[in-house]
Amino acid sequence: MESENHENDIPEMNLDNKYSENKDLIPESQDKMKKEMEKTKKEIEKLKSFILKKYPFTQFLSILPPASIKNFIEEEEAPKETEKYMHLFMVVPEENFKEAKKIQEEIIKQIEELKQKIWLHLKTPEDLWEICLDSKFDLIGAIAMSFPLHDTGILGALRVAEIHKSLVLQKFEKYVVSYVVAGSLVRGEAVPTSDVDVFIIINDTDVKRMPRLELKERLRSIIYQYVAEASAMAGVKNKLSPQIYLLTDFWESVKDAHPVIFTFIRDGIPLYDRGTFMPWKALLRMGKLKPSPEAIDMFMSMGDKTVKRVKTALLDVVVSEIFWGITTPSQAVLMLYGLPPPTPKHVASEMKQIFVDKEKMLEKKYITIIEKVINIYKDFEHERIKEISGEEVDKLLKDTEDYLKRLKELREQIEKRAQEKTIEQIYQDVFALLKAMLGNKSQDKIIEEFEEKFVKKAKFAPQHLRILRDIVHARAEFKKGKSNVHKVDEARKNASILINDIIEYNQRCELISRKKEEK
Repeated sequence: MESENHENDIPEMNLDNKYSENKDLIPESQDKMKKEMEKTKKEIEKLKSFILKKYPFTQFLSILPPASIKNFIEEEEAPKETEKYMHLFMVVPEENFKEAKKIQEEIIKQIEELKQKIWLHLKTPEDLWEICLDSKFDLIGAIAMSFPLHDTGILGALRVAEIHKSLVLQKFEKYVVSYVVAGSLVRGEAVPTSDVDVFIIINDTDVKRMPRLELKERLRSIIYQYVAEASAMAGVKNKLSPQIYLLTDFWESVKDAHPVIFTFIRDGIPLYDRGTFMPWKALLRMGKLKPSPEAIDMFMSMGDKTVKRVKTALLDVVVSEIFWGITTPSQAVLMLYGLPPPTPKHVASEMKQIFVDKEKMLEKKYITIIEKVINIYKDFEHERIKEISGEEVDKLLKDTEDYLKRLKELREQIEKRAQEKTIEQIYQDVFALLKAMLGNKSQDKIIEEFEEKFVKKAKFAPQHLRILRDIVHARAEFKKGKSNVHKVDEARKNASILINDIIEYNQRCELISRKKEEK
C-alpha cells in the first residue's frame, strides 16, 4: 500500500493524498431525484414520450439536481417559486433552435395538462459551451450530473468528463490549470460509444528537480488511473482519451504556434480553468497569438521537406520495389528453364538471349521494360538520378504489371514444353525396351503381347501393365492439351518403376542364358 502511495506522489508537488480523502464526486445523490420521480413517474414518462415523439431530434433530456436549481433560477432569472419545481433540461441541435419558442410553448402546454410543477430549460450544445466559456463551471457540472431520461450521447460524454475532472481536481487541487474537452462532444456529434477527447494542463513551475519527461509520464500514469473509474461511475460506454500537457511545454508550443495547440485553443471548451485557457482563447480570436519568425520559417520549411520526402519515396518505390519485383520473378523463370539464376543486373541480357533470340518465346518489348528499370537502378547507385516524377512511376508500374502478366504466360509455356519433353522421353524409353523384348511392332500390339507373354505368365505384375497403359494415356491426353504438370510428374515416377523392372528382368534373362552356354 505504501509503494502504491509512493507511485502516486510527485516530489515538490504537495498532493497530500487528496484522492484518498474522497468526497462525493456527484454533486447530488440521485436517490433524492429518483424518489421525486417515483411520485410523478407516470406523468414524467408521458411527458418524455410526448417530447420524443414530437421532437425526435432531441439530443438529451434530463432532470437537474435539486441542489443546483437555485443557481439556475438566478442565472435565467426564473420566478423564485420555481425553486420547488422539478427542472427539466432539454437540448436540441442548433439548426432546430429557430423553433425554440414554439417547442417551449407546446411542452409547457403539455406540462399544464399533466398538472405537474415542472420548469423547462431548452438549450442547444452551443448554449452549454457558452456556460463553460463564461466560467460557470458549477452550472455545467450540475447539467453533467443531471438524471438522464433520454440521451443520444452528449450527456453521457459530458458526465464521464465531469467525473474524471472531479477525480483529477481532488488529487492535484491547485496544480490543474485547465481541464478542456474537444472533439465530437464539442461539435455536438457524440454518440454513446464516442471517445471523449480531454486536455489537461498541469502547472509544473514548482517542480525544479524532476526531468520534464519523467514528470509528464508520472502525471499521465496517475491521471489514467481514474479513466476506468470515471467510466464506471458515469455508467456509460464512452472512452476517455486524456492528453496531458505541462504548462511550461504548453506555453512553448503556443509561442511556436504549433498547429495542434492552436486547434486545441480554438475548438476546446473548458470544464475548469484558472484564468489561463480563456485568455489564450480570447487572444487567438483577436489575432494576438502570432507565431515567432523562427516558427514561421520552420513551418514554411516543412513544405519543402515534404516535397523532398515525397520525391525520395517515389524513387524508393522504383529502386526498392519495382526493381526487385521485376528481376526476382525473371530469375525464377530462367531457373525453371534450367539455368542458374544470373545477377539482377544481368537478367535482361539473359532473358533476351534465351527467350527472345534462341527460343522465340518472348517479345522484345518486355526486355525493354526490364532494361529501363535496371538502368534507373544503376543511375541511382551511381547518384546520376536524384528524383523521379509520379508520371514516370505510374508508367513503370503499368509496364511492370504487363511484364509480370506476360511472365506468368511464359512460365506456362516453359512448363508445357518441359512436360512435352518429359512425357515423350518416358514414352520412347519404355517402348524402346519393350521393342527389344517383343520386336518392332505397333503400340497396341506391344501392349497386347506384354499382357499375354509377361503379365499373365506372372513374369510381370498387373501393376506394370497399368503403368504402361497410364503412360500411353498421359501422352495422348497431353497432345490433346488435357494433361497438367501433376499428371506428367506422376507418369514420370511410375515409368521409372516400370523401366527399372524391365531392365532387371532383361539382366536376369541374360544371366540365365550365360549359365546355360557355360554348361
